[in-house]
Amino acid sequence: MEKIEKTIEELSLSLMYLTRFEERVGSGTAVWAWKGYPFSAIDSLVEKDYIDTKPRSKSAYLTESGIAKAKELLSKYGINDA
Repeated sequence: MEKIEKTIEELSLSLMYLTRFEERVGSGTAVWAWKGYPFSAIDSLVEKDYIDTKPRSKSAYLTESGIAKAKELLSKYGINDA
């Protein structure tokens, strides 16, 4: 992966995490974010199991591994999620 594509992917995941919203699902909650990011980044995040989404959906579900990776990236870029 080229450096710029990797950076776009990392920042897209970070922004999805920072702009997340939660919905009650059964007895728990699901973490969601809007998909206003490059298709190549979205596709790569799905392949890595960081997010899950349907083709025509405007939002994506952030998986446990996606949330963990987003937190790691926020630390990498010096961003505090308070």
